[in-house]
Amino acid sequence: MKYNALGKTGLMVSEVGLGCEFLQGKDEATVRAVLDAALAKGVNIIDVFMSEPEVRTNIGKALAGRREKVYIQGHLCAVWKNGQYGRSRDPEDVRFFFEDLLTRLQTDYIDLGMIHFIDSEEEYRAVFETGLIDQILELKKQGKIRHLGFSSHDPAIALKVVHTGLVEAMLFSINAAYDLLPPEVKLPCRLDADSFTRDGTAAFNPARAALYDACAAAGVGITVMKTLGAGRLLSAESSPFGVALSVPQCIQYVLTRPAVASAMVGMQTVEEVDQALAFEDATEEERDFSGIFAAASQFTMAGKCMYCNHCLPCPQGLDIAAVHKYLDLATAKETVPDTVRAHYEALGRHAGDCIGCGSCETRCPFGVKTVEAMAQAKALFGY
Repeated sequence: MKYNALGKTGLMVSEVGLGCEFLQGKDEATVRAVLDAALAKGVNIIDVFMSEPEVRTNIGKALAGRREKVYIQGHLCAVWKNGQYGRSRDPEDVRFFFEDLLTRLQTDYIDLGMIHFIDSEEEYRAVFETGLIDQILELKKQGKIRHLGFSSHDPAIALKVVHTGLVEAMLFSINAAYDLLPPEVKLPCRLDADSFTRDGTAAFNPARAALYDACAAAGVGITVMKTLGAGRLLSAESSPFGVALSVPQCIQYVLTRPAVASAMVGMQTVEEVDQALAFEDATEEERDFSGIFAAASQFTMAGKCMYCNHCLPCPQGLDIAAVHKYLDLATAKETVPDTVRAHYEALGRHAGDCIGCGSCETRCPFGVKTVEAMAQAKALFGY
């Protein structure tokens, strides 16, 4: 495993990290097996944005006795209310769920305290133009947060946060598709042939390039989410390039961006750990991603659910990402597979419970038309 300096934090982090999002819903044994496998292969940084209590507890149990071997990237402002993930800038909510994170992870500090999901001017003001930032900085002063960071999907807002001079780390969505977005278009958009120059290099989004360069100049280390594009880049049918990328190609791409120290990859089985960590033994040829830029884009990622659940909370208690996932799986086949239908039926609430309020769409960083998708799922599954 190769280790990189994470900006000015002084931390040397594994170039491949573990995104723990997909461990939510897994039993304690599975969580422990995934963490065991990842740590055994040299992973020393994990991202825990999830506010769901059980997954926090299971991760804490798995790390017991070896807390010092892992840098925890834990998020502030992610909350769990009425059985659902949500985001809050209320000081009391932030305090309660941060203390909950410490307790369940069986630790008294978080290495990287990440202010969760700053994607708009409104979110920026709610953090940096209120007393909330002072409360968070007090946690750092107390040593409960060793280094302050934030997560974002929007390059302009992220750059504004970097310019505060208060943060040392950023979790940002990066992959070869996202970096080609025109600056005026929010993530995601269609990647046409015009996105490439004649010599085969990408027409890089200048706003994203400016963000990465600013992070490098300010010593703000970057860890990366959406390294694999929620798996869409791994399939020729869903990749905007019309060709499938391999896991090593995806990881290599993000590690070439300025200031990037670690590609956080979601892993939910030991097999997926092995697949991601095979990057360390991959040859230069296997890592080389330059060939993808020779192909014109044939597909679009616009409006595609990335299953991140940032659309929550839902007033009806829907697990929106799960409904999207089962809808995608069902529509990929001529008939709905029995296994997909069974998983859909096992959900507590279903697409038919959607009231069409659209609150989810206002929070989605990827422009997904969820109300329309819920209607499609209801028609397909029958309720």
